[in-house]
Amino acid sequence: MSELFYDAAPNATRVAPGRKPQRVYPDKPEAVTLFGTCVVDLFFPEAGLDAIRLLEREGIRVEFPQEQSCCGQPAWTSGYREEARAVARAQLDILDRSGLPVVVPSGSCAGMFRHHYQALFADQPDMLKRVQALAERTFELTEFLLYVCKVQLTDNGAPRKIALHTSCSARREMNTHLHARELLKQLGRVERVDHDHESECCGFGGTFSVRMPEVSGAMVKDKTRSLLDSGAIEMVTADGGCLMNINGSLEKQREAFRGRHLASFLWERSNVPGKGGVA
Repeated sequence: MSELFYDAAPNATRVAPGRKPQRVYPDKPEAVTLFGTCVVDLFFPEAGLDAIRLLEREGIRVEFPQEQSCCGQPAWTSGYREEARAVARAQLDILDRSGLPVVVPSGSCAGMFRHHYQALFADQPDMLKRVQALAERTFELTEFLLYVCKVQLTDNGAPRKIALHTSCSARREMNTHLHARELLKQLGRVERVDHDHESECCGFGGTFSVRMPEVSGAMVKDKTRSLLDSGAIEMVTADGGCLMNINGSLEKQREAFRGRHLASFLWERSNVPGKGGVA
C-alpha cells in the first residue's frame, strides 16, 4: 500500500495548513461588474437578472460586459493549462477595463478568480500581478450582499421549508455555505432543513460528470435522495453547475422536487413589486 503513495509526506510532517487571515471588506461601491458565468448565461439567465436586481436595489450600478464568457475552470480542472490561460487572459482583458469590483453568482467561478488564476500564472510575474488585483476585487454574490452591502432582507413570502445545497469547491474556497445560511436566516418565514449529504459533492465537477458518468450518476443519486428525504419542498443553491446536475437527475427520476438559484429565491422572497431592480 505504501508504494501507492511513494511521494507522500511522512505522518510526522503532515500538518494542517494555517488559517488564512480574515478578509477585510471594502465599503459599498457605486458600481460593480457582474461576471454572469457561462452556466447562468446559458441555462439560468433569470438568476443572473435576479442577481442584478438584488444589487441595484442596494443602490449599485451593475455593468455586464457582453464579451465575457467562461472563467476557464473546465479547461483548468481537466489539465488543459494553456487553453485555460487563453480563456483567463480574455476575461482579464474585459474585467480590467473598468477595474470595478467583480461580483459572481457562483462560488466555484469566484474561486477560480480568487485562487486558481494565481496558480495558472504563477510563472508569469506581469500576469500574476493582474490576477492578484482581480482576486482582491472579486466577490461571490452572497458574500458581497452580506459583508459589503450589509443587506437586511425582509421576508414577504409565505412559510416555506427549504434545503440548501452548497457546492463542495465553493465551500472550501469561498465559504459560500456560511454566507447563504446567514442570508436565509434573515428570512423569517423560511425554515432551512439540514440534509445528511449537504457537504458532499453532487457529482457534477464540470467535465468530471462527462469523463466518469457512472460515478457522477451515483453521486447525484445520493444527493437527490438526501434532498427528497429532508422534508423540504425545494432546494436552493448558489452554484449553477450543481443546480443543472441535480435538477437533471431529479427530472430523469421523474421527481417533482426541484432546485433553483439562491439569487432568484432571495429576490422572490424579499421583493416588493414595483420597487427597485431591472424590469
